[in-house]
Amino acid sequence: MPRSLDDVRVDGPAPDYVPKDRLVNLSRALSGSAPNDLVDPYEPWSWLSGPEIPRVLFSVTDPGMMGGAYGGRGVWVVTHADDIERVYTDNDLFSNQGAAEFQRLIGESFPSIPLSVDPPAHTAYRLFLMPHFSPARLNKMMDQIRAVAIEMIEGFADKGEVDVAWDFGRVFPVRIFMGLMNFPPAMFEQFLDWEWDILHSHDQAKMAAALRGVLDFLRAFIAEKEAAPDEGLVSSIVHGKIDGKPLSEDEKIGMVWFLWLGGLDTVAATISQMFRRMALQPEIQRQLRAHPELIESGVEEFLRTQPILSSSRRVKKDFEWDGVTLKAGDAVQCLNPAGNFDPERFDDPQVFDPTRRRNRHHTFVAGVHRCLGAPLARRELWIVLEEWFKRIPEFRVKPGADTTVFPGLLSIRNLPLVWDPS
Repeated sequence: MPRSLDDVRVDGPAPDYVPKDRLVNLSRALSGSAPNDLVDPYEPWSWLSGPEIPRVLFSVTDPGMMGGAYGGRGVWVVTHADDIERVYTDNDLFSNQGAAEFQRLIGESFPSIPLSVDPPAHTAYRLFLMPHFSPARLNKMMDQIRAVAIEMIEGFADKGEVDVAWDFGRVFPVRIFMGLMNFPPAMFEQFLDWEWDILHSHDQAKMAAALRGVLDFLRAFIAEKEAAPDEGLVSSIVHGKIDGKPLSEDEKIGMVWFLWLGGLDTVAATISQMFRRMALQPEIQRQLRAHPELIESGVEEFLRTQPILSSSRRVKKDFEWDGVTLKAGDAVQCLNPAGNFDPERFDDPQVFDPTRRRNRHHTFVAGVHRCLGAPLARRELWIVLEEWFKRIPEFRVKPGADTTVFPGLLSIRNLPLVWDPS
């Protein structure tokens, strides 16, 4: 595993305006596909936020990995917290247009709304959706979220064992999401199969088939809600108006598709990694059990130390940064697994500290494209820990189980935990 710039330096190829001293290969860090068995699986890349690291690097990416999305040109990489903040918040220099538009693989042209739309158009879409994720709206969901958590945890508490990734983390947040959207529960496994093929199969035929399947379903579901409105979010979207005008068909499918894509994987990965960390470092679960008032700040620390996604932007116009020229059209990748451990922003960044007060991490990105579902995700994680600690004693990894983790969205497929039931 690389530990210094010398370990990742390369000769190219790269555009001729990229200085040779900025050329590196960070494909493994960018793709999140290098598995490890560390207690802190993101630690191998935290050195990239050190003071000796240039503010802007250029990664020559391996074929078939993250860089493939950039036409083989490579990608600029920023690894320090303040620079990541700049990329996420400077809408005059950086664009998110075209992000997460997997649907283009099958010839669809609608945007993923609001993620792939830049301001000022983005503002109207964001304001349209935000009331559905407001504190007041989410507070009304707390009892429902808690009821699902209690039902699931009590279902295995007396057994002394659960596969926390497959049987709990994979299921719990998706049940909440499907309830929010009012999707039929019978679609649960099909949704996860489609989502896996789109995000993780790396097989274009499987991706295309899954995209056709989910978009056919979503369009039919939208039509159903147009004819018979209900209390779900999909119905609210298709009957909503922006500036007094009904939404177009592309706007409807763009919003529903994006919410579908973002609602299935992220919290599941976070839950699995959160319980893995507590099982391998039991002093964390002991501290949170003894001090439940730390659960909310503890969740924030899990989020900081588990940045499962690193977002990218496109440069909108040529400009100079840290002595190098970035050109219009270049891709810029924010490496959250480095920035979230930046010693200039976080004291003792490698220490998991649920009492940490200043915790402005980038796990939910920043700026106008900050994750719309972040408030819901936080509440789900708080409730899971509260109800888990009430019902499950100190737990550990089942002897002989594989604790390998893919430090990213792929995360953990299976993680059996055991405890001594009372």
